Amino acid sequence: MSVPRTVVGVSGGVDSSVAAWLLVQAGEPVAGLFMQNWDDDGSGECRAEEDRRDAVAVCGRLGIPFHFRDFSNQYWAGVFEHFLAEYAAGRTPNPDVLCNREVKFKHFLDAARELGAERIATGHYAQVARAGNRWRLLRGADRGKDQSYFLHQLGQLQLAATAFPIGHLPKAQVRQIARDAGLPTHAKKDSTGICFIGERDFRQFLGRYLPAQPGPIRDPHGVEVGEHPGVFYFTLGQREGLNIGGVRGRAAAPWYVIGKDVAGNVLYVDQDRDSTWLLARRLRSETMHWIEGVPPAAAFECTAQVRYRQQEEPCHVQVEDDGTVSVCFERPQRAATPGQSLVLYDGPACLGGAVIDTTDAPVPGNTSR
Repeated sequence: MSVPRTVVGVSGGVDSSVAAWLLVQAGEPVAGLFMQNWDDDGSGECRAEEDRRDAVAVCGRLGIPFHFRDFSNQYWAGVFEHFLAEYAAGRTPNPDVLCNREVKFKHFLDAARELGAERIATGHYAQVARAGNRWRLLRGADRGKDQSYFLHQLGQLQLAATAFPIGHLPKAQVRQIARDAGLPTHAKKDSTGICFIGERDFRQFLGRYLPAQPGPIRDPHGVEVGEHPGVFYFTLGQREGLNIGGVRGRAAAPWYVIGKDVAGNVLYVDQDRDSTWLLARRLRSETMHWIEGVPPAAAFECTAQVRYRQQEEPCHVQVEDDGTVSVCFERPQRAATPGQSLVLYDGPACLGGAVIDTTDAPVPGNTSR
C-alpha cells in the first residue's frame, strides 16, 4: 500500500467526500480516516456507525485506503468534561471549537503523520493562505457556510499542515460535484448540532450528566412569572422551551432569557427580543489565541463575531497585559454570552479568538435600575 501524502478526515458527509474527490482528481496520494469521537451511550441517537459506513463507501468509490481511529477518550477528556463544567457554571460552551483544537487538528493530525502523511485535509468551509513565512486562516468563499469561526484556535503548525479543498466553493457546487461524481453521500442531509446529542432532546441528554432542579422564572425586577426545569438548560436570548403561560397584567408576547443566577437557581426573562438587558457594547475575553502567534497591535480596529452566523461587527480591540482583550463595539450586541467565542477578523482573515468572559450587559434582578 502506497504512503499517502494527505489524509482526509472522511466524516461520512458530502463535504468531506468532495474534499477527498478533489484531491484524488488532482493526482494527490490520498487516504481517508474516520474519527469516532463519541462512544455509543446506548441511546441509539448518535449516527457514528451510519457515518462510518458512508465513509467506507466513499473511500471505496474513490479507490483510496480507509483508516479508522477511536478518539472517544480524548474527546471526553479534552472536550466533553469542559462542556459539562461550563454548563454547570451557568455558561454556554461551544464544543465544536474545542473539538477542532483538541481532536481534529491535534490527535487526527498525529494519526495522519503516523501513517506517513505530510498533511491533513477536511471538508471545512475555510481557506488557508501563505503570506511570506506565515500562514493565514481565511473565511470560506460561501459566507453562509463559512466555518472559520470554529477554527479560530488553530495556529501556525496546524495551518501549515492543513488543506481545505472545498473552501473556495459554494455549497451548491459541492453538492453538484458529488452528484456528478456518483459519490454515495451526494444527497445526504447535512449533520447539525453536536454528535453526542444528535437528534435527541437536549435537556434530557444534559440531565443525565447534570441533574437539574426546578426553580422560579422572574422578570428583570424579580417578579415571578413561571417555573423553569433547570437553569443551565437555557442560554441568553433563548425563546424556546420557557413554557410561560398567560401572565396576568402582561402582554401576550414571547419571553426571552436575559440572565441566569445559577447559585440562586433563578432564570430571568423579558418580553422584548432586543431588551436592554440583553445588550452589551463592551466585553472582556479569556486569554486570546492569535492565529499568527501575536496580535497585530496593542490596540486596533477590526470586526468581530460573538456567535456563529452573525454578521461581523466593527469594534475596537485593546490587548491587555494578561493576554486577554477588551472589546468595544460600535453598536450594542444582542446576547453576547459568556462561554461562547469572540472571533476577530481583518477582512476575510481570521485574526484569532477567545472565550467571552464578561460583558457590560446589565444584571437582571437589580431593582434599582
